[in-house]
Amino acid sequence: MAAQITMYSTPWCGYCRRLKGQLERAGIQYIEVDIERQPEAADYVMSVNNGNQTVPTVTFPDGSALTNPSLAQVQAKLA
Repeated sequence: MAAQITMYSTPWCGYCRRLKGQLERAGIQYIEVDIERQPEAADYVMSVNNGNQTVPTVTFPDGSALTNPSLAQVQAKLA
């Protein structure tokens, strides 16, 4: 099964590490994008977060995004 979501993150973000672990335990595949290594990804994150580089930012197949979502929010969005 291909990844359905993309998570924009940074290596030092504790919220990102927590969500990654939760997604993995729940069996939800994702693509991770480090916004510190990809400037265009940082620009995208700022575009959906009022100019802030807030991570984790998760995007979904329908083009929507959630900022710092809980596992329950991600699961509900994918349902």
